[in-house]
Amino acid sequence: MKNTMIYVIAVIAATGGLLFGFDTGVISGAIPFFQEDFGLDNSMIEVVTSAGLVGAILGALFCGKVTDVLGRKIVILASAIIFTIGAIWSGFSPDVEQLIVSRLFLGVAIGVSSFAVPLYIAEISPANKRGSLVSMFQLMITIGVLASYLSDLLFADESDLSCWRPMFYIGVVPALILLIGMLFMPESPRWLISRGRDEEGRRILSRIESSETMEESYKTIKNELEKSREESSSFKELLKPWLRNALIIGISIMFFQQFVGINTVIYYSPKIFLMAGFDGAVSAIWAAVGVGIVNLLFTIVSVYFVDRLGRRKLYFIGLSGIFISLLLLGVCFTSFSYLGVMGKWLSIILVFIYVAFYAISIGPLGWLIISEIFPQKVRGLGSSLGSLSVWVFNTIVTFTFFKIVKAFTIEGTEVYLNGENLGNPAGAFWFYALVALVAIIWGYFYVPETKGVTLEKIEEYWRRGGIPRRLKRE
Repeated sequence: MKNTMIYVIAVIAATGGLLFGFDTGVISGAIPFFQEDFGLDNSMIEVVTSAGLVGAILGALFCGKVTDVLGRKIVILASAIIFTIGAIWSGFSPDVEQLIVSRLFLGVAIGVSSFAVPLYIAEISPANKRGSLVSMFQLMITIGVLASYLSDLLFADESDLSCWRPMFYIGVVPALILLIGMLFMPESPRWLISRGRDEEGRRILSRIESSETMEESYKTIKNELEKSREESSSFKELLKPWLRNALIIGISIMFFQQFVGINTVIYYSPKIFLMAGFDGAVSAIWAAVGVGIVNLLFTIVSVYFVDRLGRRKLYFIGLSGIFISLLLLGVCFTSFSYLGVMGKWLSIILVFIYVAFYAISIGPLGWLIISEIFPQKVRGLGSSLGSLSVWVFNTIVTFTFFKIVKAFTIEGTEVYLNGENLGNPAGAFWFYALVALVAIIWGYFYVPETKGVTLEKIEEYWRRGGIPRRLKRE
């Protein structure tokens, strides 16, 4: 019964991830239609797409402290309200300026949910299930991305340029599910105990922990809070020497999560597939649906293995696959003149392989690890800093993709669409492959094995000056 309760809580909260995925993915299918509807060039498309990411930065930047003060639950509820309003506003936008502002507003909810939801799930989960439960957030992101692609496909109509509007409107449905569902969910017991509301915290612990482990969990939480009683819950606290490794991990893992280029595929996959030779926006969206399905299936694989194989093994398996598939993808895009029609299908297969390796590794592991490595006193701030990092890096990658494509295009390999020179993405893929190689080297030293380790023991390990790659062994 307790296991059922834990999974219900995790699934409801992880709906925030579904919204995250839906509202970041839906724009990919909408782009070809509102680009023509409003008469926009690729530079303006980058601005519209990046507006949501800038909003996410603002949400992550200003809500970390709020989450530590007001609680995890109320902040997730607030994000659900913003998601609802933002979906309606985006679909209603009469011009590109309104669309940019509405995406900026919606982005705030994406930024808030991206750290508040994994944080909430991590704090409410037993140590032996924490990996798979927090990874459900990434699973729901992939479900959201796939749902957005299917929604785009449902409404796509090349004879009706305004078909992009219902693509945005449909986001109201999951937003209301999150809003209503979270009203009935408990607050994080660790947050309650940290605010002196011990009885409430014990009551919730008794609902999610066995009678044998509940009392031990309560005492461990109290002991760690006692150690940190004299410490402040400010960004200055994160700069203390004993938290240096946690800070490096939180920012760096999100750098690599984004700079292997995944969101160029999530946001621009129809554009990439048009460059690969697919004919028409609808057929390119069909190919993007394939990306969404692969992303979902292999995230499920990650959820299954993360508490079995552990974080480090999945990380190195995934990054190695990302590196190889990106190298081959670059080769494929520079060899279309030799490969002919086969090149089109080879490119989509390599994109699928790339997405699969991402989905089993750094995709879910980034969100999981930043929810585990910071101490209770500053866990909200630390998680929001990790989330802030991901949105800053995401914005840079998204805003520079077409520029990198043009800058790194090898002369004679240019791709033309309707007479327009789009460049060739091969150089961009090779750039992201180089980042993946650096990520493998960095990961050897800094990716901790947190499988089965309680949040309190992770905090104690940092206080002792522990080395990240030896965390599980000691």
